[in-house]
Amino acid sequence: MKTALITGITGQDGSYLAEQLLDKGYEVHGVIRRASTFNTDRLDHIYEDPHLESARLKLHYGDLTDGSRMAALIRSIQPDEVYNLGAQSHVRVSFDQPIDTANIVALGTSNLLEGVRDGQQSSGKQIRYYQACSSEMFGKVQEVPQTERTPFYPRSPYGCAKVFGHWLTVNYRESYELHASCGILFNHESPRRGETFVTRKITRAAGRIKLGLQDKLYLGNLDAQRDWGFAGDYVDAMWRMLQQEEPGDYVVATGKMIPVRRFCELVFEHHELDPERYIEIDPRYFRPAEVDELLGDPSLARERLGWEASTSVEELAVMMAEHDLELARQERTLVDAGHKIPSGGGHDQ
Repeated sequence: MKTALITGITGQDGSYLAEQLLDKGYEVHGVIRRASTFNTDRLDHIYEDPHLESARLKLHYGDLTDGSRMAALIRSIQPDEVYNLGAQSHVRVSFDQPIDTANIVALGTSNLLEGVRDGQQSSGKQIRYYQACSSEMFGKVQEVPQTERTPFYPRSPYGCAKVFGHWLTVNYRESYELHASCGILFNHESPRRGETFVTRKITRAAGRIKLGLQDKLYLGNLDAQRDWGFAGDYVDAMWRMLQQEEPGDYVVATGKMIPVRRFCELVFEHHELDPERYIEIDPRYFRPAEVDELLGDPSLARERLGWEASTSVEELAVMMAEHDLELARQERTLVDAGHKIPSGGGHDQ
């Protein structure tokens, strides 16, 4: 039985990866931050699924900014694989909290890599490491599509911190012969995406508008173009990277790009709604420095990993729209019973 350690296990990607690893027979350890309330909603269903053997899922309190705790966990667990998915991953928020973002995303990666290096030296056992990188590192893109060789030009504190984490991972791979791989993942979404991210903001609002719970959806730059895929597909690419004989860096994307405006149309038209009637532009949701287009070339991942996206953006939009319509129905039931719920529509893009 292999053992894996996942930071960011309570997030979208962490929950899908935990599912996949449990299904493959792994013992899975996850790092969660101590808070006054539990934040394990995305994992709760695992304990109800008899096929996933939830006894093999173990959660530990910790924080990427606490290097000594990360090192202690790795020495104790002695994982075969470490997946670093923990981050402050909201691009717009990173402009408001640049120091916090850098501490978690950049220095947190340094803490974890040191923990892996220490754990490998003390146990004599190889630990394979996955670093979650981001298409936001390309920012003001220098070529279209973007490949593993495209120069980085980040346009946000988040993107800058991810560039640091990427190059530090490469440095540890070359300096200490760690089996460390970087996945440069383009935008990947799902019904588990946080509601402050633009795709989920769109699907939540459309469902609520359909059922009369919300009047308008306020967004920023509708012309920004993105390469959107399904998070459930993308975690498989992460796992495949760590099964290779040699580590490497891989772009993980669909190879198809559409504007935010088109994603809105896919969702609203699925609900038989006219998006132009309900969507308004709010300057508050524009970034200080915009990223106009991101389009990934996943050729290397296809050739070396045997991976390719199996869910189209059209299928993704419908999947998320249907999920959030069901949530809106539940809200509608509460409203009809006399309960008050938030009006929605005020999240950051």
